[in-house]
Amino acid sequence: MKAAPLKDLSELKRLKMEIERQARVRAEQEAARLEAQRLQQAQQQLFARSVGPVRPLAGKHRQNRPVAAARPQPVPVQHRLDEQAVMREALSDDFDVETLLDTDEALSYRRPGLGPDVVRKLRRGGWRLQGQIDLHGLRREDARQALADFIREANKQGWRCVRVVHGKGLGSPGKTPVLKGRVQSWLVQKKEVLAFVQARPAEGGAGALVVLLAPTAQPSAT
Repeated sequence: MKAAPLKDLSELKRLKMEIERQARVRAEQEAARLEAQRLQQAQQQLFARSVGPVRPLAGKHRQNRPVAAARPQPVPVQHRLDEQAVMREALSDDFDVETLLDTDEALSYRRPGLGPDVVRKLRRGGWRLQGQIDLHGLRREDARQALADFIREANKQGWRCVRVVHGKGLGSPGKTPVLKGRVQSWLVQKKEVLAFVQARPAEGGAGALVVLLAPTAQPSAT
């Protein structure tokens, strides 16, 4: 059966446009199919690179092979010990130091078991000053950390007597020596501190403390 003859040029033009449209549709469909295939292959290659080579188990081992128990996570013993040491070294602001201070003209302190002669000797300058730290002007948190570091280093150096300058509080609101009370409380909490007294006028007076530290343990001779 022969196709009906075209009536005019406009009908020929419409037929040409329809053929071109169908060709574009087929080309777009083929391009979409090839793109989907390419994406699938890329995903498969990525998965293969991620898991590495895979080999199936032999049939007789596939069901009888025991599953290895998961190993427990190692206990960070040293980390816990370090945290406990830090907690022991922490200096609390809530510590009530007033009950431990001797009510004398300068509110001195001596660790229980020490006689009052230790305080008298310390006040007279019986131990030579070997170091000092000036906390005057520091914020509370900075002063606390600086004092803890200083006492630890002084003990490591084997120093017995040091001076801690806390200031007289003249620049504080109300001109009250806020840092002075904090320093006294922090010092009482340090195991290295045996006693302290207010410094003599030539050594800072009411703005400083003279602190007696425990002797550093010497290694036994072998």
